[in-house]
Amino acid sequence: MFVWRWATTQITVSRHQYLAPRRTAFPSVFLLLVALFAWGCKSEHPKGLSPSQVHGITRDMVHASTGFGKKSGDIATQLQFDGTHADRVDHLFVALPAGATEQSQRESMARLIQSLDRVATSHNLTRDEGTSSGALLRLDYRSAGVITNSVHIVAPTARAASSPAPRQGEKNNGARLAIILDDLGSDRAASDAIFALPYPLTVSVLPNHAHSVEIAEEAHRRGYEVMLHLPMQSVGNETPEAQELHPGTPAGDIPGLFEQMMQSVPNAVGINNHQGSQATADAALMEELMPVLQKWNLFYVDSRTTAATVAYDTAQRLGVRSGFRNVPFLDDVAEVSAVRKQLELALRGAKDKGEAIAIGHPHPATLRALREILPQAEARGVHLVYASDLVH
Repeated sequence: MFVWRWATTQITVSRHQYLAPRRTAFPSVFLLLVALFAWGCKSEHPKGLSPSQVHGITRDMVHASTGFGKKSGDIATQLQFDGTHADRVDHLFVALPAGATEQSQRESMARLIQSLDRVATSHNLTRDEGTSSGALLRLDYRSAGVITNSVHIVAPTARAASSPAPRQGEKNNGARLAIILDDLGSDRAASDAIFALPYPLTVSVLPNHAHSVEIAEEAHRRGYEVMLHLPMQSVGNETPEAQELHPGTPAGDIPGLFEQMMQSVPNAVGINNHQGSQATADAALMEELMPVLQKWNLFYVDSRTTAATVAYDTAQRLGVRSGFRNVPFLDDVAEVSAVRKQLELALRGAKDKGEAIAIGHPHPATLRALREILPQAEARGVHLVYASDLVH
């Protein structure tokens, strides 16, 4: 307002002081008004924050989160904002303690968000509407329309955190068999064929495929267990996924890469490796991966694509609920007769060992053999269960 009154006063004086024709004075007056108005508007725009200012806000948010994460490593940061690249923002990861009831977890989440919002408000940041996927909530904060801080909150509930209890009518004794069908994500017809099987099957979905999200959501809605089929580097000539874990992946990159994959497989409660004969044999990589699974409260099933794998042993040593495929793959030969034989081995393995985890793929031959053999399982003394029932 001060600028506008000053401009008006100056214009009035010039009209009385100069006797130049009005038609020649008007353009100069008009240009002056435009220049002054533009200068005034420009001065009202907030100045963009510097990287050091954004990093300071992140540290304030870490302080506001203290007390919500109970263990070392529950709160972590990646200071990436550089003020130049839109995809480089500061990240804050907060893992709420596992084992709380759903109501308690909601209350903790609300208090944490209030604390974060107070920090944001004090620095004139605005927050986008949160986006969630399974146990993850992401909050993006902006300054002058630019995202500066992303907060990632993992909030597992007691149901997901606790070791699965026997279902009603289920006995702890007797043979148990879990069947994982993986490589889903691209073929809707294949997933629909699985959904026609009325058994407690576990589906493992590849991330970032055309139908990953909808298959995972529908599987969960229909009562099947959902896992993330985590791409990992192999030794052989298998076609790699666009993104995968490989030996040498920087430790700081793993949480963000993993989160991005989890967002495309909602409701995942565990993971198993896709390929991975090289990655699962790398002790350093497995030691970096397992704490990430712990924060998400996910179990791990080692697909055992190599005899040199250290994945299961690392998971056990670091306290991640885990299991491994302990019977042959169901469909290395994708013919109905061959799959039938492998299913027979899986049933026999479950009875001999007490429990077994089998892995197959949604090939037509596999699905036909499952339709033929699974109705016989209970009568033959083998109880079908989810993968989560057989991790320890």
